[in-house]
Amino acid sequence: MSALSRRDWLAACAGGTVLATGGLAIEPIVRAGKSRMKLSLAAYSFRQWLDLKKQPRPEMTLADFIDYAAAQDIDAVELTAYYFAETTPKYLAGLKSRCTRLGLDVSGTAVGNNFCNPATVQKELENVKAWVEHTSRLGGKAIRIFAGNIPKGDSEEKSRERCVAAIQEACDHAAKYGIFLALENHGGITGTAEQLLAIVKAVKHDYFGVNLDTGNFHTDDPYADLEKAAPYAVNAQVKTEISPKGKKTEDADLARLVEILRKANYRGYVALEYEAKEDAKIAVPKHLATLKKMLASM
Repeated sequence: MSALSRRDWLAACAGGTVLATGGLAIEPIVRAGKSRMKLSLAAYSFRQWLDLKKQPRPEMTLADFIDYAAAQDIDAVELTAYYFAETTPKYLAGLKSRCTRLGLDVSGTAVGNNFCNPATVQKELENVKAWVEHTSRLGGKAIRIFAGNIPKGDSEEKSRERCVAAIQEACDHAAKYGIFLALENHGGITGTAEQLLAIVKAVKHDYFGVNLDTGNFHTDDPYADLEKAAPYAVNAQVKTEISPKGKKTEDADLARLVEILRKANYRGYVALEYEAKEDAKIAVPKHLATLKKMLASM
């Protein structure tokens, strides 16, 4: 099957998303139809309650979190790898079944990884591959992955090359399961839009794109950097705060963030990942209600 026809086929399966061809490097995603977003909630928003290290047990399980999300009348949940009590097929099937009964999609999962360190990159790669399979069992769409930080004595160029090679191999595995790998802008060698896109454009794969985290650029103009990266997004996370370089953390302009995604004709899930100081059980419903209104008015 040719590269173009494969991409067209993937587009049909994804409900109208077409990945543009343009040489070997990945190009911005061209999407049929107008922007359309579904609201999700990231389990990381409740990290204090889901922490598996708490004794005698965490105050909230992933099943509890799914129930909470369903009560918020949203579309989906993002289930972070850190909070899985186990990853047996039976346990994963139970979570998927719970989401199905409550009318929730699993927008994706998130796995912590570092592809920059030559001493551990193979182990990290195997973990990402395992989470591809876990995500498939959950019925998820994408996995948030990371690049990492430059090891002592290494260069950014070598770290980037190592990261690109690992992502390429991980994407080959993800393609077998129909799972997208979404590289998050998360400091290290993805601290700026230019650094992020240097990796994104070097990976040559249909099952790859950006996880656009609206709170993770700490540059002179985070909104401008988000605009540069948004055309490559296959997943999006909205944070309620933003931290420009040299300035205090401030409330994010949620309407502006949604507009950045709309202008990029983004079609997919928008997960609220709450990290601010107010109690999440109080703050999350308010922010979800605000986002719900914004997305409904598009």
